[in-house]
Amino acid sequence: MVKPDRWICKTAEKSKIIEPFVDHLVRYNEAGNKIVSYGLSSYGYDIRVADEFKVFTNVYNTVVDPKQFRDDAFVDIITSECIIPPNSFALARSVEYFRIPRNVLAFCIGKSTYARCGIIVNVTPFEPGWEGYVTLEISNTTPLPAKIYANEGIAQVIFFEGDECETSYADRKGKYMKQVGIVGPSV
Repeated sequence: MVKPDRWICKTAEKSKIIEPFVDHLVRYNEAGNKIVSYGLSSYGYDIRVADEFKVFTNVYNTVVDPKQFRDDAFVDIITSECIIPPNSFALARSVEYFRIPRNVLAFCIGKSTYARCGIIVNVTPFEPGWEGYVTLEISNTTPLPAKIYANEGIAQVIFFEGDECETSYADRKGKYMKQVGIVGPSV
């Protein structure tokens, strides 16, 4: 059995599945201060959240509808520390760009550091053949404002290797293929 961290390193170098790729777990910034960790972990890869956020606002008091989503329901912010209002959410993107091979399926789950603060990260699976920056949905389930730190860890990606899929996300021309910025809902 290949140790998962070795498999990720080998695959990342060969296929460039994660860029930029950090081959160890980073727990301190350049100034020596503790941060929410990112990089290669024992059984996955901890991704970072970029400094671009779309924070949900209820200024228009409309229904949230994935078929008719209003882009003006968000306030665009570029910041090193994003404050998410109580019982609200923000969309963000990963620092890392992913290229998922046809024989790999990846799941992304929130880091326990944030989960223990009532902050939930929701991401759908990375299907075989998908590539792009990951759009992250970050929910603040608490009655208080919540702080998110840009360029620090936000979620962990776990990879599952299998047989090559018959029809990949790229083959189906998936609507979220090669996304670059923060991408909202689309039907």
